Amino acid sequence: MIIVEYLSFFCMIVSVGAAKSAGDDDWVHLPNKCEVCKFVSIEMKSAFHETGKTKEVIGRNYRFIDGKGAPPIKYVKSDLRFIEVVENVCQRLLGYNLHKERTGSNRFAKGMSETFSTLHGLVNKGVNVVMDIPFELWNETSAEVSELKKQCDVLIERYEDVIEDWYKGSQEEDLTTYLCEKHVLKGQDAACLNEEWTAKKKGDQAAIAEDKKKKKTRKKGGEGGSEGEKSLKKKKEKKAAKKKKKSKAPVEKKTEL
Repeated sequence: MIIVEYLSFFCMIVSVGAAKSAGDDDWVHLPNKCEVCKFVSIEMKSAFHETGKTKEVIGRNYRFIDGKGAPPIKYVKSDLRFIEVVENVCQRLLGYNLHKERTGSNRFAKGMSETFSTLHGLVNKGVNVVMDIPFELWNETSAEVSELKKQCDVLIERYEDVIEDWYKGSQEEDLTTYLCEKHVLKGQDAACLNEEWTAKKKGDQAAIAEDKKKKKTRKKGGEGGSEGEKSLKKKKEKKAAKKKKKSKAPVEKKTEL
């Protein structure tokens, strides 16, 4: 097992060295406009989903001259919810990591990359791993992710009115389609929006975490389904037993006197 990890580590170091020798432009692959919009919309949808679960009601009495304010409003329909999501969405992007073993927009994902997962595993086993990057900086935000956050700030400032229009009236339409395809990337390359990560390789911590989440959801659904099936089966058995009992009941014969 350790030999396999050493070979894997050696291959990674060779690929890193080759990439660096090709020049910094090839080594640092900054996000493009499509990728920025894709992850902004993904995180925004996630934030709206999270904040949409509350039943909180907000009072809107601002003490006007006549003492009357606007009637209370549900938080999920308020401007406050919109402002909080928009102001914090770019910060959420700093939770992403760079997965250099992946291609296209899939290189941005949450969770530790396969490369650094292997490197951390070797360090934990006492292997002296020597790299250009100091160990203390292994978990620091990469240049690509920092740029993703920076471009997000610009996008939000430029398209805030578009997002607000979606929030106030077009929520039945997918935000990625509305914001990215119809506005930010209109007439431009939007191929990255259809890129999905499906392969699950051994050691890919992000993929493993996602797989566990899906299995947990599937298990919950399965348990609920089996309970429902058991209940239905019991009802059918009771009904069949009643019919059987009726058919076995003695029939009283009338006798003429």
